[in-house]
Amino acid sequence: MKYITTAVYNIDSIPEYTSVGMVDDIPFVYFDSNIKRMIPKTEWIKQNEGADYWDRESQKESGGVPVLKTNIQTGMQRFNQTAGVHTAQRTYGCHWDDQTGETNAFHQESYDGEDFVSLDWKELRFISPVQQGIPTVQKWNNDKSLLDNHKNYLSTVCIDWLKKYVQYGKSSLEKTVSPRVSLLQKDPSSPVACHATGFYPSGVTINWQKNGQDHDEDVDLGGIVPNEDGTFQVKSTLNVKPEEWKKNKYECVVEHKSRTTRSVLTEDEIKTNYGSNSSESLPIIPIIIGAIAAVLLVVIGVAGYCVYQKRKGFKPVSGKFLTISF
Repeated sequence: MKYITTAVYNIDSIPEYTSVGMVDDIPFVYFDSNIKRMIPKTEWIKQNEGADYWDRESQKESGGVPVLKTNIQTGMQRFNQTAGVHTAQRTYGCHWDDQTGETNAFHQESYDGEDFVSLDWKELRFISPVQQGIPTVQKWNNDKSLLDNHKNYLSTVCIDWLKKYVQYGKSSLEKTVSPRVSLLQKDPSSPVACHATGFYPSGVTINWQKNGQDHDEDVDLGGIVPNEDGTFQVKSTLNVKPEEWKKNKYECVVEHKSRTTRSVLTEDEIKTNYGSNSSESLPIIPIIIGAIAAVLLVVIGVAGYCVYQKRKGFKPVSGKFLTISF
């Protein structure tokens, strides 16, 4: 489980603050500074949590808005910046292996898309790869209550909530959907893309082979991005000329837990958007939707039942992560 909170500066077209909560890379809650409410993104969280939960999560996220905005100002000062577009992002969460019981945790701060400060979970101390992050590292490492809060939240509270969320969404989170694989080309001289979509869970490898051997040269691998229906897609582009792949055997190999798919690169297998057969045209819309969803994620993780949870001693999700500044 992870939460990704993002603040932006000098961009009017998107909310200045967004937060996404994800379980197994599936967004299940969402907040932004325009709607000012945490809202459900899956049926399983919507059906299992009531008004108290949404009020509490909305209040927690609202408290994070001014903090990340302040972090951008601090970042600009430390990097001697006075204008331009800037971002601050906080990613934190925990892992739990339901087979072995093994757990892990993480907390990462980024500024303008680059690593700024991160938590060394084993040592329980913060580190920075850049000089501008050292003052933050010193500030946070000298705050015992902050470190204790991190340890408690990441090792206990986060894991407890993750287990509960997994139980809520068990039927959908444990599903397996095989990828649909297509070879795509915009025009006869363009590179060929191997596009896998509609698969779940998100773990997948996509590789090219030439005459039975792995071929890593002239290959651009895109990131895994979500589809609107909760499945995922990924694309790998082979940048070789048609005369090259026509005289050799190129294959796209997609490996997913559900199955392995091999697609041999031939003219007959390629789907294009320059042919007369509309059924063979490129699936442009799903690709665009997925890409937009990915950008929004980077720029951007019943009342009676809640009463029962409180009586059982179940702790609410900590909001202290969102109130620590650079």
